[in-house]
Amino acid sequence: MTDLKGKNALVTGGSRGLGRATALALAKLGVNVAITGRNEAHLNTTLKELEAFGIKGLALQCDAVNENEVIDSVNKAVESFGTIDILINNAGTASFGSVLEMESQLWEKIIQTNVFGVYYVAKAVAAIMVKQGSGDIINIASTAGLKGSANSSAYSASKSAVIGFSESLMYEMRKQNVRVTTLTPSTIATDLTLKDLKITDGNPDRVLQPDDFAELIVDVLQFNKRALIASASIFSTNP
Repeated sequence: MTDLKGKNALVTGGSRGLGRATALALAKLGVNVAITGRNEAHLNTTLKELEAFGIKGLALQCDAVNENEVIDSVNKAVESFGTIDILINNAGTASFGSVLEMESQLWEKIIQTNVFGVYYVAKAVAAIMVKQGSGDIINIASTAGLKGSANSSAYSASKSAVIGFSESLMYEMRKQNVRVTTLTPSTIATDLTLKDLKITDGNPDRVLQPDDFAELIVDVLQFNKRALIASASIFSTNP
């Protein structure tokens, strides 16, 4: 088992939902955590929660679709921590509607956020990890990327692209001692999905909870798991 204490992590979309849950799970284990997001108030609230565990935290206001902001945030994390040992590439968005009904601008926005956002962050962090000679990149995709369904064309297309991109990155990074893992959770009870599904109580018996999936992410980092587990397919190759 890998001891994560003292390692440095960057979690995108880290102020709410799965990103927040994962950031807190890492902080509990002594990992220094930098979180990114667009909402300054949410970032600062989560930062206080992280620092309560006695770790070094950093809140970085950043829009993942802006490559310059991404590069600046990654550089600030390196300046503060010295290294980035773990990347949880989690920031994303979703909206649902038929191909004929959804406005093209909204379709493009989902692709921009979920594909280009993941690419910009992974590219910037991978360059750092190659220089370090080590690192762990976890890209969050979705079961929607494995099989399309009605009213999810943009989201499914974006997450399918993340899976393909991650596999390519995995083969490029494996000789650089950088491990790339793709996780494909089913629906997770976040503010975004609960609104779309019209679920008001989180329905813990039917919908995957952020804390539960955050535990799986930590397990992947600690135990180098490579398996099909519960509602998450894991694609990974050890370097």
